[in-house]
Amino acid sequence: MTILLLGSGGREHALAWKMLQSSLCTKLFVAPGNAGTETIATNFDLNILDFEAIKKTVLQERIEMVVVGPEDPLVHGIYDFFKNDSELNHIPVIGPSQKGAQLEGSKEFAKEFLVRHAIPTAAYDSFTKETVEKGCQFLETLQPPYVLKADGLAAGKGVLIIQDLEEAKTELRNMLVHSKFGTASAKVVIEEFLDGIELSCFVLTDGKNYKILPTAKDYKRIGEGDTGLNTGGMGAVSPVPFADKILLDKIENRIVKPTIDGLQKDGIEYKGFVFIGLINVKGEPIVIEYNVRMGDPETEVVMPRIKSDLVELFQAVADEKLNEVTLEIDERSATTIMVVSGGYPEEYEKGKVISGIENIEDSIVFHAGTKMENGQIVSNGGRVLAVTSYGDNFKEAIKKSYQNIDKLHFDKMYFRKDIGNDLK
Repeated sequence: MTILLLGSGGREHALAWKMLQSSLCTKLFVAPGNAGTETIATNFDLNILDFEAIKKTVLQERIEMVVVGPEDPLVHGIYDFFKNDSELNHIPVIGPSQKGAQLEGSKEFAKEFLVRHAIPTAAYDSFTKETVEKGCQFLETLQPPYVLKADGLAAGKGVLIIQDLEEAKTELRNMLVHSKFGTASAKVVIEEFLDGIELSCFVLTDGKNYKILPTAKDYKRIGEGDTGLNTGGMGAVSPVPFADKILLDKIENRIVKPTIDGLQKDGIEYKGFVFIGLINVKGEPIVIEYNVRMGDPETEVVMPRIKSDLVELFQAVADEKLNEVTLEIDERSATTIMVVSGGYPEEYEKGKVISGIENIEDSIVFHAGTKMENGQIVSNGGRVLAVTSYGDNFKEAIKKSYQNIDKLHFDKMYFRKDIGNDLK
């Protein structure tokens, strides 16, 4: 089978690495890909939102399956584009319909879905430019800290958690009136703050049946001790040590099952990943958010722990026969540490020559923001590399990743040295 994978990050390199282990995958194209995918697959320089260009490539290269890595093409309706095109509608797209993608594309849509299907989530209300002062009044009814979420896609940076009421009101006005996050904050969801520890649950569904993938916990803040600005993620651990059978059963029965049932009840076509961001509040799992694709850097620890054939799983999703295949999980822990550009998530420089990848032993290097330039691998983004390792426990795996990071070098390279320190 010839497969096209859309995306260019560490998530896509990890998906490509896993799909190429399948005997069903005879040829893999990645668009646009990175220096890591270039060494194992064929990169195509395509704009992932240019659906006509994607169609041309799919027909030219006789693509038989499309796997969508990031959220943008899903929110823009690539599943529907294929479904409604007579030349493409026989080709399965792994990813939800445009309506299903609203679970990530609109915080308000997601909250309404959660409430409608009685899935545990924080109390909330949403506001626009016209109702900004009502939003300020709503903030006065809550206890600090105050959670403000841009309704639309903001590359993982549209959430503010603020301790001071007046500052929260100022930021609400900045988001709604002054477009702090562009069109993404034309509407803002204000949410009750939940105090607990976060984790992520990943589900693969054909719309009726589902498989729960390994859990993971990622680290969003740039600074050690979970300080500083939010990033796309600085590291991840799988499985989550505190996610015992009791918590996992609650997650499945109270959250996963009602989510899949809710998609069916609402008539939403959904063939792909559901990434459920959770918070464990005194042993009770509560949904913070939905994403409609795999997380990054969580994919870099979840994929290495899947022993089953990923392409076979994707084919079962396309055929709505996910209940007929078995999901096997590696019992070992996996951890990944992100190596990023100095200055990220704010201003940073690109084009820094990366050395030492060839010296890595007993770890997997997934490329995130890299490209090939004159035969050399150079940095091409904020998050540059993810170093993933296995271990009998997460501490052993983390130690291995840090030992290998010491062999890497590029100018102004940065990584957090405390990933996993909060876990027992």
